[in-house]
Amino acid sequence: MKKILMFALLASLAVFTACNDDDETFNAPTVASPQPATAEISSELDITFTYTSDAGFKSAVVSATNGTAAVKTNGTAGSKSGSVVVTYTAGTQVGAGAVVLTITDNENKTASGTGVISVMEEQIVFFVENNITENTTWETGKVYVLKNRVAVTAGATLTIKEGVVVKGEAGTGANATALVIARGGKLNAEGTAAAPIIFTSVADEIMPGEIASPNLDPTLNGLWGGLIILGNAPISASAASIQIEGIPPSDQNGLYGGTDNNDNSGVIKFISIRHGGANIGEGNEINGLTLGGVGSGTIIENVEVVANQDDGIEWFGGSVSVKNAIVWNAGDDAIDTDQSWSGTLDNFIVISGDDTDHALEIDGPEGTMLAGHTVKNGSIKGNPATELGDFRDGARGTFSNIYFFGFPDPATDGRGDFSLSGDKTLASFADGHLVFQNLQVTLPEAVELTSVFKNGSSAHASAVAAGANTVGADKSAFSGWSWASAAGELTNF
Repeated sequence: MKKILMFALLASLAVFTACNDDDETFNAPTVASPQPATAEISSELDITFTYTSDAGFKSAVVSATNGTAAVKTNGTAGSKSGSVVVTYTAGTQVGAGAVVLTITDNENKTASGTGVISVMEEQIVFFVENNITENTTWETGKVYVLKNRVAVTAGATLTIKEGVVVKGEAGTGANATALVIARGGKLNAEGTAAAPIIFTSVADEIMPGEIASPNLDPTLNGLWGGLIILGNAPISASAASIQIEGIPPSDQNGLYGGTDNNDNSGVIKFISIRHGGANIGEGNEINGLTLGGVGSGTIIENVEVVANQDDGIEWFGGSVSVKNAIVWNAGDDAIDTDQSWSGTLDNFIVISGDDTDHALEIDGPEGTMLAGHTVKNGSIKGNPATELGDFRDGARGTFSNIYFFGFPDPATDGRGDFSLSGDKTLASFADGHLVFQNLQVTLPEAVELTSVFKNGSSAHASAVAAGANTVGADKSAFSGWSWASAAGELTNF
């Protein structure tokens, strides 16, 4: 009998132990709610939830209000703790939003945590007042306002995405606003024909997606500085490197020139520079686009300069080439070259304004380097105040396939001619260092070719009727993206 009782007791203990094994209890899972966050309308935000799960992680689901959410990084199966990363895409309404994450453990018990998000208006306008010393990107659809002169310093790259609008605050003297790409810095500003990058004044109400200014006339200039790109390519000057005009000598980011002919300052495509040329001192204004010692490794294509108080585009030495350029309403010279620039300008249009002095002002070397440049395939519209071109101080280069029209009779007030100034230039022309090929002009009535093209240059020019020119620019390169095209200024080209 005692044995039977003993066996019964042992059996009941075994059953009790087995029941305890099967009915082991686990703590319910927990999900910690993250700190509140903010997100701009339609933007994405990653939110991290942490969890504990004694029975082991099994699965997670997520829901959202005022937006959508999806699990980006899930928890680890069977883990007792860990994290789940959720990507939240904000909706289109300003206000509160939320993400709710629910996890399930291996005992099918659940727990939830809530991430609170404040959905805010998208920030469109950003203010820039410090030099750019590390790689930086300016995003499509945004406006960046230069509070003062801002330099991209050596070793840094500024990337400007298509469709960006850059605006300069008003300022003169040492406070003139400008974007300066210093030697060793880079600008990658690649606009597109559908979305050009626009540099303009803060007074301009233009916003991303627009081409023409809604409130400023294309003759208004001097409202801010301009775009200055400086490199390490050779220049012909008093020293191997000097200070660029328009930048105070105290700013060492204004130095340009060096020994690297292939220097690379970045990529510039489909940009329009407007209303610039602020004066920093007597006779010292900033050009629309200044290229100082810029090397041939730099790519510049599809550039427009509108209403600049000083020159439209000016080269100071260097070897960079420019393709598809248009200058409209320059306050001084449209195209200006100095210090033995050795690159090529190919396919360009000049639309002279009431204050345009020279369509072409070509200066000779200022030091021992004697390189020349090439200017070809251009169409130039004149103005009663404008000269076709002035070649000075031993100018060197080849100028071919250029068409001039709309200029006055030089006999009226001495404007409207194409001149070679000074003995050095005459010698350069005679020696074959200054070359003209296939120049065409539509002359004012009763004006002779030799009255316009001086100093023997008429031998390389011919008169044609209006619209009968066989040389000049391909204006289709400027269609759609340039203000000049949008304003109908290219109709007669």
